Amino acid sequence: MKTEDTRDAGDAGGPARAVRAAYEAASAVVAGLGDEESWLPTGCTGWAVRDLVFHCLTDAQRALVALHTPSPEPTDRDAVSYWQDWAPNTVGAANGRRWVRVNASMFLDFGQLQGLYLETLAAAAHAAEAADPAQHVGTQGHVLTAGDLLTTLAVEATVHHLDLTVALPLAPGPAPEGLAAVRATLDGLLGRPALPEWGDAHYARVGTGRAPLTEAERAALGPAADRFPAFG
Repeated sequence: MKTEDTRDAGDAGGPARAVRAAYEAASAVVAGLGDEESWLPTGCTGWAVRDLVFHCLTDAQRALVALHTPSPEPTDRDAVSYWQDWAPNTVGAANGRRWVRVNASMFLDFGQLQGLYLETLAAAAHAAEAADPAQHVGTQGHVLTAGDLLTTLAVEATVHHLDLTVALPLAPGPAPEGLAAVRATLDGLLGRPALPEWGDAHYARVGTGRAPLTEAERAALGPAADRFPAFG
């Protein structure tokens, strides 16, 4: 069933709540994993579960750094335009996948990575709630408001939650708040709403290149089909 984006643009605490909800939902999955499950495949090419857990850990670490590094510069990205730099299947993306896999392999005991992931996401969620959403912060070569940064974090955590659980059919799903943030971001990048019959998970997968559009979907989208994937 379609989940509508019910975020109130005037709700300054909305992005922080979305991050906490997205991080808590993902943590519920990771907390229940054992070493054997950590080797299962994910929706990210070339990554096992433990590789993706490490990647998401570094994203939460980046959040902590950004939220504690105010920038005097004007913003050059918002919660939607931030994703314009992240195209799939680039050389940089391939190098990043390799870097993550090598670093994740250094954790011989998945429990150590698991514990570090859980405590770091909890700390990042706490920092998100304490942040001034209007404060300018720097991350990955750009300046955003903290509120927009938090929305991007909720989006990434939610998309990767779907990636994480492709071989874990009994795992809990992403938070509704995170799915709403993904839908709003994709709508913004594409310049139009999704097809009305698309559920949140399907929209997230086709919108980020994790699943191809069918011929029927391409026909229904018309020229907008050429903008898929919106980011990856």
